Amino acid sequence: MAAPKKGRGSSGGQGRPGRALALILIAMVALTGGMFLSGHTTPRLGIDLAGGTSITLKAKSQPGKPEAINETNMNTAVSIIERRVNGLGVSEAEVQTQGASNIIVNIPKGTNSAQAREQVGTTAQLYFRPVLTVAGGAPTPEGSASPSATGSGKPSATPSAKASDPETASDPKATPSDGATTQGRAVTGALKKDATPTPSGAAESDAPAATETPDAATAALQKKFTELDCTDKAARAAAGDGVKPEDPTVACSSEGDAKYLLGPAEVSGTDVDDAKAQFDQQRGIWLVSMEFTDKGSKKFQTITKKLSTQQSPANQFAISLDGEVVSAPQVNETLSGSAEISGSFTQQSAEDLANVLSYGALPLSFSEDTVSTVTAALGGEQLEAGLIAGAIGLALVVIYLVAYYRGLALIALLSLVASGILTYTIMALLGPAIGFALNLPAVCGAIVAIGITADSFIVYFERIRDEIREGRTLRPAVERAWPRARRTILVSDFVSFLAAAVLFLVTVGKVQGFAFTLGLTTLLDVVVVFLFTKPVMTLMARTKFFGGGHPWSGLDPKRLGAKPPLRRSRRVNARTDHPKEA
Repeated sequence: MAAPKKGRGSSGGQGRPGRALALILIAMVALTGGMFLSGHTTPRLGIDLAGGTSITLKAKSQPGKPEAINETNMNTAVSIIERRVNGLGVSEAEVQTQGASNIIVNIPKGTNSAQAREQVGTTAQLYFRPVLTVAGGAPTPEGSASPSATGSGKPSATPSAKASDPETASDPKATPSDGATTQGRAVTGALKKDATPTPSGAAESDAPAATETPDAATAALQKKFTELDCTDKAARAAAGDGVKPEDPTVACSSEGDAKYLLGPAEVSGTDVDDAKAQFDQQRGIWLVSMEFTDKGSKKFQTITKKLSTQQSPANQFAISLDGEVVSAPQVNETLSGSAEISGSFTQQSAEDLANVLSYGALPLSFSEDTVSTVTAALGGEQLEAGLIAGAIGLALVVIYLVAYYRGLALIALLSLVASGILTYTIMALLGPAIGFALNLPAVCGAIVAIGITADSFIVYFERIRDEIREGRTLRPAVERAWPRARRTILVSDFVSFLAAAVLFLVTVGKVQGFAFTLGLTTLLDVVVVFLFTKPVMTLMARTKFFGGGHPWSGLDPKRLGAKPPLRRSRRVNARTDHPKEA
């Protein structure tokens, strides 16, 4: 009794194939419905198929550091730019070096492509500098009135530059005609107070005494601050060029309505551990919150302790990003661990700033060398050629299946249709879900998968035909062939998936699209064979056309050269051997 019981168990769900079919049909309906409900009825296309923007960034030489443009820094910049762009949801962005000093960034069309273009070359050199003095953004010609800071919509703005010079602010004899001289004294006084600033993270008591007489560098910086025109965008961008973090500098507000004289950097962007855009419900503004590293937290605590004892504007620290002051909040108490950048942020600008700060500053400064629009014409032609080649290959596979397997070709075609529906709907949903974009190599991976899927059907069909050749009828042949075919299919698909996974991990760019599609379709092949092909084959074996071995079914025992039934020969052998055992 053991042998028959084992035979019934080996049939696996011979009597319940409808359950597996219902499961995969429910999955197909759910995926299709989700695709239409989400509004993404087509897969997202990569730059080679949809077009986009190609940007060439040229690295700029660093003052005093000509060796900064090297392979290590260029590769670091590529990695940061790629993370920034993909962090915005722009998928399939291609970032690669060209030559020794150029980086090519290809951004496909999308809702965030414009923001990505703004961030690809943003150096994101972040410094926290103490404010020495502040004035309006326009230059101060000799003999004109001293301009007052407008505030630029930030909590950092002070009423006027005179506030930084207590002697001048309290002098009743000061007149508008003394504006330039007054501003000059304010600058000189501020520099004298911070001529030899406290090194980052050092105790305040360790600072040497300030120099009483401004030297040539102080005079030059004073002149630069007085003449700085922050209303000029070019002058605003070049205000802090070539300045080392340990030196004082001048800077403009990001809106250009205020200019600052800043002390040496006390905290840098490398001390920031994480940054997030948040909406402050109480104040009704967007801001960027930052968490510092352990080392950065100590530095931040030191500078805020020092500034909290000063009078305005000396109690402010400027948050300088790429040479522009994005915020200059006042410090009223010692802070550590975290900080907020507040100002005239919109949600988008706050998220953009948090994005560049989260992924770090570029090790080099870049300028846009060329910007060009990439059309999808060439990719469309290649896609059309690829689809034609895929259609020809699929037609040849169908012709072969019909000619060799006849009726079994119908089961193979239905399985291919099921696999195609699952693949298409999943690709369409993966676009908005994880940013997957279909490019030419990914299309090639899908075409290659047709052969992998067809190979699984052939393995199963051949196992069934082998069982029929050994003398079994179709229904038991279908169930007995399945365990052996299943092992072969799983091993074959595992090798294909392993190759795709390794290729995905060790490559970048478009090749990853090929590997991802190949791995996805390989997994779907297992799902389709187990939940669709096998149950359909079980149901078809119960029909007269297939079960009766019709000549066009592909399972005709005569055409397959079937042997006499094995069980009969086994009974004969058993009767023959029994007397010998006795």
